[in-house]
Amino acid sequence: MKLASLKGGRDGRLVVVSNDLAWFTEAHHIAPTLQAALDHWEGMEPALRGLAESLEHGSVPKERFHEHQAASPLPRAYQWADGSAYVNHVALVRQARGAEMPETFWTDPLMYQGGSDGFLGPRDPIPLADPAWGLDLEGEIAVITGDVPQGATREQALAAVRLVMLCNDVSLRDLIPGELAKGFGFFQSKPASAFSPVAVTPDSLAGWKDGKLSGALSVELNGKPLGEADAGVDMTFDFGTLIAHAAKTRALSAGTIVGSGTVSNRGTDGGPGKPVAAGGVGYSCLAELRTIETLASGAPTTPFLAAGDTVRIEMRDAKRHSIFGAIEQAVAPA
Repeated sequence: MKLASLKGGRDGRLVVVSNDLAWFTEAHHIAPTLQAALDHWEGMEPALRGLAESLEHGSVPKERFHEHQAASPLPRAYQWADGSAYVNHVALVRQARGAEMPETFWTDPLMYQGGSDGFLGPRDPIPLADPAWGLDLEGEIAVITGDVPQGATREQALAAVRLVMLCNDVSLRDLIPGELAKGFGFFQSKPASAFSPVAVTPDSLAGWKDGKLSGALSVELNGKPLGEADAGVDMTFDFGTLIAHAAKTRALSAGTIVGSGTVSNRGTDGGPGKPVAAGGVGYSCLAELRTIETLASGAPTTPFLAAGDTVRIEMRDAKRHSIFGAIEQAVAPA
């Protein structure tokens, strides 16, 4: 089942989307918003599934689904917690900053709590007030949970995953070192993120297994391939582990979003991966590419994002059909 929120009001308007992303049908008679559906999932999920089946059979009114009319599936959320499940990415980015990486990073997940009071739509521009801040994209997988009790096990946490989607976790790289030096985490360096036009139930995803989503995450910059890393490869911590980590000392409310962190694959030799143009799977953010350039030549040559740049993040199935729709955003002066 595929769900989306069309733009309108702070929380959007819940619709059910066809498997091929071509059509939608209104779901307001079941739940006005996705958050309302998540709050009463056990009662509303069967009705939404029935509506999705009727849409596929053409037995309910339908309209063309246009991705630019979609907000992020949750236009705002009670909580947005982003992990760093791909420790290869953490190692490379810390290497670029000259920061040592403790061994515990391989056994205890990193996680930060981001701003969730408003997300960008998947086709909304990324505002940039100052190019000196070092604007970067980050291609990720994210899940939306139901209620998760404090102290949940990995299995309980995994059972609470309601929907899966893609994320562009926007970062301001040149603000990060100063913030982390204070010893109190991200804030200004993490502006509003964006999520894919559609969120999908795990049972509808062929690549979903054991809390991981396999498949190439396509990341493009200005129409050229930047990354094709497989989201199911080199994921040190699965979503069950990430959610349980977040719920260690607090319960999580239905509608909590948990991100995977930047999808990142090692090279075939176990070292840093190669660019797509060199036969590798590339990178899901510019920071990794700049790190590789620094290792190779002593300094990065690829700039961070500037006004007019366009990023695109998408995942396709075995038949090359888009699964979640595309996050496609242009950078615009704020």
